[in-house]
Amino acid sequence: MPETYSAHESRIYYVEETTYGETPASPSMLSVPAESLEPSVNPNNIKLRGVGSIDLQTIKKGLRAPSLKIVYPLPSDAPIDFLQYVKSELGKSLSVQVLYYKGVFAAATDIISLLYTGCKFQRATVECSVEDVVKASVELLSQDLAAGTTKLSGATYADYAGAVPFYESYIKKDSVALERVTDWKFTIENNLKQVPVIRNPNGHLLKYMPHRHRDLTGEVVFEFESKEEFDDVVNDAEFSLEFGLGGTHKAVFTGCKWESTASPTRIEELVSLKAAFVAKLMTIS
Repeated sequence: MPETYSAHESRIYYVEETTYGETPASPSMLSVPAESLEPSVNPNNIKLRGVGSIDLQTIKKGLRAPSLKIVYPLPSDAPIDFLQYVKSELGKSLSVQVLYYKGVFAAATDIISLLYTGCKFQRATVECSVEDVVKASVELLSQDLAAGTTKLSGATYADYAGAVPFYESYIKKDSVALERVTDWKFTIENNLKQVPVIRNPNGHLLKYMPHRHRDLTGEVVFEFESKEEFDDVVNDAEFSLEFGLGGTHKAVFTGCKWESTASPTRIEELVSLKAAFVAKLMTIS
C-alpha cells in the first residue's frame, strides 16, 4: 500500500466536452496549475424515519452533487484558457480529472483518479494585490464523479506554466489607466440550477444544469489621493472597468456603478479607499 499522498503528488486537468457529461475519447487534457484544490461529493442522502424506532430506518441516496474548489495563479502561458469557461454564453461543459499518484507523473504508479464529468462554473473570483500574482478561486459543479486507478485511456496531459505578477496586470476605468490601485478583485456568480428528473436508470444524477441570472461584482482598493469615487456615487455615475489578466488578455465590465465607498482612517496608517462595484455586462478575451 502507498503512503499518504502529499500535495506535490496531485495534479488537475480538464478537457472540453462535446456531449454534456461525456469525456471525449483519447482527450487532450490541459492542466490547471492549482495551489490548492478540494474535490468533494455529496450524495444528499434521503434519511427515513418511522414510528416504532428512535433511529433511522432507511438511508437512500438522493441527488448526487459532486463539486470542485480550485485556487490557482493564472498561468502566463495561457491566462484565460480555463477561466473563459465561466462565461455562460459559451454554453460549454468540462470533464475535470484530479489525479493523485506516486513517482514521476509520466510513469506514475499507485494512481487515484477522480473524474468529474458535466462540470460547469458556479462562480469564479479573480484578484490581484501588490507584490503578488493574479489568482483565481473557482467552484465547479458536476453531474457525476467516477473514481478510478488509472489515467484516461489514450489521453495526453499538457502542463501550463508561469504566472502573471501584479506589475504585468493593470486596471482601467473608462479606458483610462488607474494608477492609484493597490488591490482589485471581481466575482462572476452563475447561479447554476441543478435539475433532476424522475427516471430510471440514473435518476440520482441531474439531467440539466442551466445557467440562471448572473451576478457581476467586485472591489477596488485605492490609495486615497482623490475624491473621484465619492463623486461617482453622489452623481450616480456609470462607467466601465477593465482588468489586465496577462499578455493581451483582459476582463471588461460595463455598466458599472459603485455599490459603496469607504475610507477607513486610523492613527499611524495611510488612508485607503475601498470601492465595491456591481456591473451589468462582462467579457473575458
